[in-house]
Amino acid sequence: MADAASHLEVADLAVARGGVPVLEGVSFALAPGSVLVLKGPNGVGKTTLLRTIAGLQPPLAGRIAAAEGAIAYAGHADGVKATMSVTENLVFWAEIFGTGRDRVAEALDGFDLTLLAARPAQMLSAGQRRRLGLARLLVTGRPVWVLDEPTVSLDVASVAMFAAAIRRHAAAGGAALLATHVDAGLGTAAELDLSAFRAAPRARIAGGFDEAFA
Repeated sequence: MADAASHLEVADLAVARGGVPVLEGVSFALAPGSVLVLKGPNGVGKTTLLRTIAGLQPPLAGRIAAAEGAIAYAGHADGVKATMSVTENLVFWAEIFGTGRDRVAEALDGFDLTLLAARPAQMLSAGQRRRLGLARLLVTGRPVWVLDEPTVSLDVASVAMFAAAIRRHAAAGGAALLATHVDAGLGTAAELDLSAFRAAPRARIAGGFDEAFA
């Protein structure tokens, strides 16, 4: 993957949740091959920031610079179609992202899903569904991964599997930005505490996004 496509830059970004500003002045650069973990207490605005960077809601101010089509976002929902098999789900997402089926076997192997390949997603455990949701990242072909609490429902072995996937992605020139409350086993990954960027109290912004979408 091209290094330029793996670059993400955020400058003086301000974001709101439910029409109320929660973060302001957020700035960082995510270089190819790097991993950045967002930290901070519940409610500080990690999810809102990630959704904004992923293009799911507009910022109040500031700039987000990334190559077009560079970002793959994985939020709280697994994005799994219950009646389709594990393989069918991955093929579906590969076709959505235009990468074809070449990456499906790698995704199955990378998240220990090969023996479950033919099983309908509705028959998976919560942890298996989460692994399938994360395996989608490997078929997107996108260099910048933006991840919100990716280790939810994962046991210790699966968290290690996820960390290995992140390390491989970074080693290949990709980049990852994630928020997590647990030690994801990413070793020397850089951290950014969002507490320092809390927005000053102010009035609600008219026409702001509803809380359910933050």
